Amino acid sequence: MAETNNPLSPGSDPAVSRVTLTIAGLKTDIYGLSELPPAASKVSCLWLHHPRLRSKEGMAGIANHILSAYHQRGSSSRGLIAVAFDLRNHGSRLVDDLANGAWRDGNKTHAQDMFGSITGAVADTIHLLDSLEGYIFGAGGGAGARPDGGERHIDHNMVLGISMGGHSAWQLLFAEPRVTAGIMVIGCPDYMSLLMDRARLSNLETFTAQDNGASFVGSTDFPEALINTCKKYDPKGILFGTGSISSPPISTAHQERLRPLLDSRIAGKRFQVLSGGADKLVPYRASESFLNFFKESMATWYKDGGVYVEDNVYPGVGHTMNTAMRNDAVRFVLDTVALVESDNEATPSKI
Repeated sequence: MAETNNPLSPGSDPAVSRVTLTIAGLKTDIYGLSELPPAASKVSCLWLHHPRLRSKEGMAGIANHILSAYHQRGSSSRGLIAVAFDLRNHGSRLVDDLANGAWRDGNKTHAQDMFGSITGAVADTIHLLDSLEGYIFGAGGGAGARPDGGERHIDHNMVLGISMGGHSAWQLLFAEPRVTAGIMVIGCPDYMSLLMDRARLSNLETFTAQDNGASFVGSTDFPEALINTCKKYDPKGILFGTGSISSPPISTAHQERLRPLLDSRIAGKRFQVLSGGADKLVPYRASESFLNFFKESMATWYKDGGVYVEDNVYPGVGHTMNTAMRNDAVRFVLDTVALVESDNEATPSKI
């Protein structure tokens, strides 16, 4: 199978500690346990979702880059770790190589297979969220336990995903209340739009220019069952189903329909979107309509929802995470952790 260009680069940052544990049945790499401040009782966790055709080991570079920057900043009260695992049918969990391929590779169920890996990543992250702390901290034991035996808890979770991992990062933010910030690198919140564009470029018979691909959704290459799954998990599908995305200004009727969904899924969360302006595999145009709605809504009628959205497009950059993206991701993580620290300090103790 032909691989896509690797969107990851190893980086040249100092390596932070890495421990590999089997957690609830999944091989899991945890970065930064040895560097946790001895007295830190609270820990932020950055979940890392790797690209299609890659594995958890490929996330070492970005883990080292972000954690090294955090360690240089210095904090004695809060720790930061990063966690990576193999997404379904990848790395140590590979069961069918063809199922990771695209239509051009001869995989007729590309749309279903990739969406399964995406939703699987969300489910696995939620599964690990329930279990991780008990393995690394335990009751005063574990690889990340405090030297003095005091309590230590993960009270803050973020996600960074690249390419297919960027798609799953979007879905995780819409699915899990405990994950409150995310960095979506060359990812897409509109799976139907993305795969419609890919069907066009793949010259699939189910894509016709006469209806601009509208009949593709619901065809044998994007069947009804997949549509229903998108409505459950994909951000665009959750908010709009197969319908068109509302264009600003948003009508009062649409606001009333959308507000309960946004309240229950993303209120108070932080989003950073990093896209390559010349990306052909996950083109910005596949996300643009959703992001225009999203940014406009968060800045106007849903401003009281407290959602932060940062949408960065890098001109001339293809399907890769370049140095500028890496630096912006570091800034976002450090700013997000600093906000959590300041919020905790502003909260009075309850006696």
